Parts: sequence; structure tokens; C-alpha cells
Amino acid sequence: MTPYIAEFVGTALLLLLGDGVVANVILKGTKGEGAGWITITWGWGMAVFVAVFVTAAYSGAHINPAVTIGLAVAGKFAWAMVPGYIIAQVLGAMAGAFLVWLQYRSHFDITEDPDTQLAVFATGPAIRDMAGNVISEVIGTFVLVFGVLYLAAPSLAGPNGDPGGLGALDALPVGLLVLVIGLSLGGTTGYAINPARDLGPRIMHALLPMKGKGSSDWGYAWIPVVAPIVGAVLAALAYFVLGSEVPA
Repeated sequence: MTPYIAEFVGTALLLLLGDGVVANVILKGTKGEGAGWITITWGWGMAVFVAVFVTAAYSGAHINPAVTIGLAVAGKFAWAMVPGYIIAQVLGAMAGAFLVWLQYRSHFDITEDPDTQLAVFATGPAIRDMAGNVISEVIGTFVLVFGVLYLAAPSLAGPNGDPGGLGALDALPVGLLVLVIGLSLGGTTGYAINPARDLGPRIMHALLPMKGKGSSDWGYAWIPVVAPIVGAVLAALAYFVLGSEVPA
């Protein structure tokens, strides 16, 4: 796999398994209906583990534009590769969301609540407070990217065009990092902490046919895109200060 194909595949796997566990828990008539928040957070954590383990050797397993930007700001990834990575990640997220719809299409048909249908694809706040929602996503992504910067394998990192990011042996730690973010910080906004994770599936929600489908809530959609990027940049700056690193 080329790095760009790996980012597409990794993000597709992330969304297939991550949105898949949400569908299994909240859609009507599934075997996992009503399994609860702990199941969802564990599912997302293990989805990250699988995606990172499969693609780390090929692309550094960013699978998240915020991680890509954070690594670039920290001097651990070439800026020239950032646009291609982000495009691959968004397209991969769309592909993963499509596969979730294909897997659970019969259950979408019998789930009458449009908000529940949307919740499979995209995040939304428990309490709609734009300032508070932005802060929640900034904090969650700060923790994610700050942790990833210390997990990033030095042999894969650098501005010379080589993939920078997580080695395969770091797959489990980053999965556990996402798990604890979900358990501890995810109850406010559903912890997007990944612009591609929210934007790609939200686009698919708008495009796919579903009975009783409601709004894709585009008025909120900017928050899980912009706030994670802000959190990632702040994490990179904190890494410079606390790690005494100088940007490349």
C-alpha cells in the first residue's frame, strides 16, 4: 500500500468498526440494542487498534486529519503530504460509513427516530452549547494528539517525506488512549476528536436513502471539524514547551 491508500483503508476500517458499534447499540432490532455507552467506547477503542495495526507500517496510521496536522506542526511529518492524507482520510471515512449503512440497512429502515439514524453517522452534543461543545472537542483532541506525539515512533517521523506517526507496536496504546477519552470526556459531544470521522459519515448520511431521514445538522458540523484541529495545534505547541523540542 502507498501511504495515501493506507490512510484510506485505515480510516475506512476505523469508521466501519466505530460507526458499526454505534449502529449495533442504538438501532432497532439489532442483537446489541441497548448495550450502552461502555460498549460503544470499547468498540471505538478497538476500532482504532485495528486500523492502526493494519496501516502503521505503510502510512504511520494517522487516520485523522487532526493527528496529521498535529504531527506536521510538531515537525514530525512533511507538510507537503498533509493535503493528500486528509483527502484520503475523508474519502475513507465516507467508505466506512457506507459499509455500515449497507450492513445495517434493514435496521435503519425500522428505526423511526431521525436523530438516532444520524447518531450512527455523526456526533452531536448532549447539551447544545456551541462554546462548551467547542471546548469539549478541543480538550479531547488535545489529549489524543498530545498522547500520540509521545507515542510516535521516531524512526517513522520526520519532514523528509517518510511517513511519520505510530508504529504497529503502538496500536494498542493508542486504542486505549481513545478508549479513555471516550470514557472520561466523551459524554458531552460524543468525542469526534477527528474531523474525517465526523465529516465523511455526515456527508454519507446526507446522500444515502433512509426511511424517515431527518436533517444532517450542518449547523453543528463545523465544530467537530474545526475544534479538533485547534486541539491538535495546541497539543503540538505544548509538546514543544514540555518536551523542549524545536520545530524542524
